Amino acid sequence: MDLVLFDLDNTLLDGDSDFAWAQFLIAKGVLDREVQEAKNIGFYEQYKAGTLDIFEFLDFQLAPLARHPRAQLDAWHREFMATAVAPMITDKARRLVREQLDRGALVAVVTATNSFVTGPIVREFGIPHLVATVPAQEHGAFTGKPRGTPAFKAGKIERVDSWLESLGLYHGSFSRSWFYSDSHNDLPLMARVTDPVAVDPDDTLRAQALANGWPVISLR
Repeated sequence: MDLVLFDLDNTLLDGDSDFAWAQFLIAKGVLDREVQEAKNIGFYEQYKAGTLDIFEFLDFQLAPLARHPRAQLDAWHREFMATAVAPMITDKARRLVREQLDRGALVAVVTATNSFVTGPIVREFGIPHLVATVPAQEHGAFTGKPRGTPAFKAGKIERVDSWLESLGLYHGSFSRSWFYSDSHNDLPLMARVTDPVAVDPDDTLRAQALANGWPVISLR
């Protein structure tokens, strides 16, 4: 069996679900536009620049989950899927995922975006496993804080290793492993697999891919 890992935002998706979720809540009037939109844009620019403080960002991103009942959050998310996420899913991305699943690979999405936002998206692709930043819960309600290590930069390696361990596997269980990503933030995990693939990459990742002879593809 081969291992195939996909980043989600700007890789399988033609857009960023983390950024889009906050913008969706702003448009709904759940978050204050004047204050929150500037913060959301600022965090997104920091992410692209590689300077994001993940814990500062998660304080911003997870806070709305703690302020609303799960039933309301789920209803908003269904609307978010239909209006914001569906247009981000390309036929090329669906075909690539289906090819990997059909050939019997162990397939997972590995994303820094929290599992509340990304779980339904990953299910829409038919991918059976999600390795993501986990929003903590108490008595069925979100606390506004992450649980454990965020799946960001080198944290993706820790999260993937823990997930594989839960399956009775480890990185050496696979003769070949792929990781598809668009971002230089994912270079730690890309260096860990046998077959890193740059997908519509940012400039830093593109330069690394060309220097190392990694494939560069587009799913747009």
